[in-house]
Amino acid sequence: MRVFVTGGTGHSGSHIIPELVAAGHEVTGLARSDTAAAAVSALGAKVRRGDIEDLDGLKEAAAESDGVIHVAHRQDLLPSGGIDAVAAAELPIILAYGEALEGTGKPLVAAGSIGSPGNLGRPVTEEDPALPVGDEHKGTLRVRNVVETAVVGLAERGVRSSVVRIANIAHSTTDRAGFFVQLIALAKEKGFVGYPGGGANLWNAVHIRDAASLFRLALEKGPAGRYWHAVGDGAIPLREIAEAIGRRLGLPVVSVPADVLMVPGYFGFLANIVTQSYPASNLITRRTLGWEPAHPGLLADLDNGHYFPAD
Repeated sequence: MRVFVTGGTGHSGSHIIPELVAAGHEVTGLARSDTAAAAVSALGAKVRRGDIEDLDGLKEAAAESDGVIHVAHRQDLLPSGGIDAVAAAELPIILAYGEALEGTGKPLVAAGSIGSPGNLGRPVTEEDPALPVGDEHKGTLRVRNVVETAVVGLAERGVRSSVVRIANIAHSTTDRAGFFVQLIALAKEKGFVGYPGGGANLWNAVHIRDAASLFRLALEKGPAGRYWHAVGDGAIPLREIAEAIGRRLGLPVVSVPADVLMVPGYFGFLANIVTQSYPASNLITRRTLGWEPAHPGLLADLDNGHYFPAD
């Protein structure tokens, strides 16, 4: 297939492109700078110069391709407009793809979040839709659910669209700024590794190379209008993650009381995230697409030397 990829130089995209190339696909990656163009080319893809603000350019690229994988977003908007601005900028992009691909049956696979169905008190499955978004959700991660809903909705317009929900922690030797990196930085700054309350809340993780293979499978054979779960470890207690960090940093591991003052005092803007529980299932994804995580789980991957380099 001729596949158009956005976000090809990011953590997930830089693994998706080689995954597609190795499977025999002809990949074109969007690049807005000389540096990005060189990186895309080094991954084995052709380069299309431009950016995701150019909707006409995106429509043209999508129309010329046999399928699209979209993992880019306007990170530059975060400092000024927050997640609301990022989601607002991404929605027209999805609708532009819809115009270009409507009635073709071509695949559009976009990145989503494993947290989009919310905290259900049980493992989230691929059949759980993204939660609806209202004015009261401004400034929260939930506002991006409108993007996932729009992607899945394109199935009704003849697009083989689907969303790959990526786990809370996407780990690898090339992870530079993910959630796990932030937890390690917090521990070094504070001098101890904190976890909220009893630390029994459950988190999920995926090796980014396993996530990349899922994007490829969804592109190649995923039915329309579906959610897929890029989740390897479906339920790791946050306390176990904290203890693993503590062992490798040689720092004490401490429960941070889960009240209004103490948790934000340690976790800052991450407080609303770390106190949640996100158990997730990947059963439907595995059965439908034949996806099987093959790379190390989170706790095993901590030994790769990247997260805790020797001084």
